[in-house]
Amino acid sequence: MRRVVAQMAVSLDGYFEGPDGDISWHLVDEELHDHFNRQLATMSAFLFGRVTYELMEQYWPAADQDPDSSPTEAEFAGIWRGMPKVVYSSSLAAPGPNATLVREVVPDEVRALQAQPGGDMVLGGARLGAAFRRHDLIDEYRLYVNPVLLGAGRLLFGPGEKPTDLRLVETRTFGNGVVLLRHERPR
Repeated sequence: MRRVVAQMAVSLDGYFEGPDGDISWHLVDEELHDHFNRQLATMSAFLFGRVTYELMEQYWPAADQDPDSSPTEAEFAGIWRGMPKVVYSSSLAAPGPNATLVREVVPDEVRALQAQPGGDMVLGGARLGAAFRRHDLIDEYRLYVNPVLLGAGRLLFGPGEKPTDLRLVETRTFGNGVVLLRHERPR
């Protein structure tokens, strides 16, 4: 059974993005990007909300054509193009290549995706993550804690969410100070 893996960057004080959607504080260097590539290459699908999908789709389809792209960035461009994408949006007219549009999170439909063969599916986007959490559809959390305090922005986990028991299965510190906290949902 394929698992849903939420993989997101977060500030030390819990923000997914800074004011006005700023993510320039994400510390993604070659070491971390190579780690992402190795993790994501084993996945079977990207599950994204509209905002995250559009942000990714603006750059990654042709990033390997940019002469300024690093080999690691060029590698991810290939991963991006080849990976099936499921885009959850009530407002997007039509997604790009290799993407399927879904209007809302329906737990039985997600469970049907999980029952298909293949690797785990990576979930990206704070709003979509909140919808998946409400339905207890996330099997693993990979939080990349960046060594920065933002003080404002959009929190990754909003107030009033019900408690969710998790089990720590891995920690890793990268050279740039980012710390991976990997937790699984006991089932």
